[in-house]
Amino acid sequence: MRPIQARISLGAMAHNLRVARSHAGAARVFAVVKANAYGHGLSRARRALAAADGFAVLTLEEAANLRQMGVEQPILLLEGLFGADEIATCTELDLWPVLHHAAQLDWWQRQPPVRPLQVFLKIDSGMHRLGFRLADHAEIVTRVRHLPGVAGVTLMTHFAQADEASGVDWQLQPFLREMDDHALPWSCANSASLLRYPDTQGTWVRPGLMLYGASPFADVSASQLGLQPVMTLQSEIISVQALQAGEGVGYGQLYRAEREMRVGVVACGYADGYPRNAPTGTPVLVNGRLTRTLGRVSMDMLCVDLSECADAGIGSPVVLWGEGLPVESVAAAAHTSSYELLCALAARVPVQESN
Repeated sequence: MRPIQARISLGAMAHNLRVARSHAGAARVFAVVKANAYGHGLSRARRALAAADGFAVLTLEEAANLRQMGVEQPILLLEGLFGADEIATCTELDLWPVLHHAAQLDWWQRQPPVRPLQVFLKIDSGMHRLGFRLADHAEIVTRVRHLPGVAGVTLMTHFAQADEASGVDWQLQPFLREMDDHALPWSCANSASLLRYPDTQGTWVRPGLMLYGASPFADVSASQLGLQPVMTLQSEIISVQALQAGEGVGYGQLYRAEREMRVGVVACGYADGYPRNAPTGTPVLVNGRLTRTLGRVSMDMLCVDLSECADAGIGSPVVLWGEGLPVESVAAAAHTSSYELLCALAARVPVQESN
């Protein structure tokens, strides 16, 4: 059997939820489990995050799966309705949709739910992705509060730079100032703002990435935040090559040896979810020792430098990211994000759970 596998620690995920709750103050916690729980598996996340006050998903299918698994907490649909026909399903499953554009309000007006539902009203405070314009909030809030079948309204916005030096105040303060007159509950905080900006706690917080043990910040590690890695992608060396000075390795011969050296071939490639654009020098652990990748990542294999791993050979364990090697370190080297790496784990990679 091919040696690659992903180990998912449910205990680490539960620990990270406790960290999120410790930052949330009096706010309730929506555990964001969209995109198959960021690649970790919706069923696993549902079990590990059972203590969450609610779950946030993208699609009706994800929400229906959670209900079938026995989830009784509120479930938030982060992109809301994609058609009027979905209102009936929201009623059936008792889902809380996010309303963020006028067509959704029109659908609701024409086909209200048979019993009242909670809704979240998304206001665009500067990200310019989803949401009603902040300048139009008074009219929109009034309309939504008077829609038939609305049990309650929570105001919502999303931050564009919570993980950067620009921070959140340029969005948060105008949002709070304009929303103050409505005396409604509100939700702003994602992982980055929850960890760094207590003023964003509101009524509900929406942590995602931090639950899976990765830091949202470029300058602060997950361990410094008290987070534990949940996914460890691991494999083994399946071949060892001896290069002479000047010889290259892999497609395009992008890396050429400067001296005589040993190279390990690892059973992991971009078809497993490892980033194809990871350059020479991307960190990797071999036998628990930090080393680097060499050359271009192939579909099913990648090469690593064994110069400082004299005891490594065929069968030696390799950690691509996770325990002992933060996923954000690999993401930074590959010029991508932890989100992308975790979500990209391929279906062909076997998954082993641990507690």
